[in-house]
Amino acid sequence: MSERIIKKDSLTDALNALITEHRVFAPAGQAFALLDAENIADVDLTGIPALPPKELLFPRSETLFSVDLGTNDIKQPDFSGPAILFGVRPCDARGIVNLDCAFLEKSYTDSAYAARRDNFTIVTLACADIPSRECFCDSMGGGPADETGADIVLTETKDGNAWLISAKSEKGENVKDIWQSAGLLSNAGKSAAVKLPVCELKIEKNTDLSEKLMTAFEDPAWARFSEACIGCGTCSYICPTCYCFDIDMEIRGDEAHEFRCWDCCMFSDYSRMAGGHNPRPTKKERLRNRYLHKLAYFDERYGKTLCVGCGRCISKCPAGLDIASIIEWGGTL
Repeated sequence: MSERIIKKDSLTDALNALITEHRVFAPAGQAFALLDAENIADVDLTGIPALPPKELLFPRSETLFSVDLGTNDIKQPDFSGPAILFGVRPCDARGIVNLDCAFLEKSYTDSAYAARRDNFTIVTLACADIPSRECFCDSMGGGPADETGADIVLTETKDGNAWLISAKSEKGENVKDIWQSAGLLSNAGKSAAVKLPVCELKIEKNTDLSEKLMTAFEDPAWARFSEACIGCGTCSYICPTCYCFDIDMEIRGDEAHEFRCWDCCMFSDYSRMAGGHNPRPTKKERLRNRYLHKLAYFDERYGKTLCVGCGRCISKCPAGLDIASIIEWGGTL
């Protein structure tokens, strides 16, 4: 079959076709929203949402299981039902693959994450324009048309009126079939993909960044980098790949609920032990740990850098901290 396209002015019809069989989440405002017939008009594909889609796979707070205190019966949440993440930028799709490493690999499977992940289809939107001047995905091994983690990729045509459709998995083929059945696809003909842009922010990243940062563990530069940090945790919560969490239990009526919620390694309580000792007592140790996890520890364990270059932590940090400067420093200042 020849390459297929879908017209941009068919977006509402395309989303409505998906909604009939799936829960569909797409960028709307500052985050990814669950779509229905009434809010489809709010979908915005012109930029990158302030909040990444990770909370749909790894929620801010979730019940892992509950116990009936009378019968001791255990109940677990039901994660059934297909869902689609639509309009995911390549950096965020790459971020989901990194979360897969943490929750699904190295002889460990997080059952709650796995159940959601199995249900989701990722529809990636290649960047015809760089969404933000803080983006640096192409310096971190990705790019505006990176297909990592995508089940189906939409790439803008040169005339700007349509998207080329490229399915990358069986899930992606299913989405393509839905649109085909709805009469929304047509032959590409001579349509060609737009010339892909490049990020304005360019970073000189050492090929041995992980090793260099580890040798600089005691470098006094860490104290200088941490001076501005106010420990608010914004960088972690808006990051598509941060996955620190806390687990606790509470009793509601006749049931006990074990729940998981997001945490942040920049908080002073995060590493405090039961006896009161804290191996990361100051901002310096906490900031160093955050950046080494992103750029060294994760690489040692999974063979890839955890940072995907989305630029959110640069644009949203109230203190102006910049992971790009840490990468370029690379322990060699």
